[in-house]
Amino acid sequence: MPTVDVADLKDGDFLLDVREDDEWKAGHADGALHIPLSDFVARYGELTQAAPQDGRVHVICRSGGRSAQVTMYLAQQGIDAVNVDGGMQAWEAVGRPVVTDDGQSGFVL
Repeated sequence: MPTVDVADLKDGDFLLDVREDDEWKAGHADGALHIPLSDFVARYGELTQAAPQDGRVHVICRSGGRSAQVTMYLAQQGIDAVNVDGGMQAWEAVGRPVVTDDGQSGFVL
């Protein structure tokens, strides 16, 4: 399973958040694309339209389990995808900003 550490992510890296709506609303990484795992197959086209053509998709969830499933699926589809190790819990732990939809400070649910 290809993985990347939160500390290795750069500003502008494409981030796909596969957590559910309540988790997303509590707080997320600014600029991430949100497609919940429960809707992923039905909304797959949104990802292919938004993702950089020759770039990498960094997949994140709360701790890394759901994002690992999506990363494996994307790799099978020929997409360069990596799982963000430790998920949003690691993101928050290293001090990266967590925001709500209105730009306020959020938290990881």
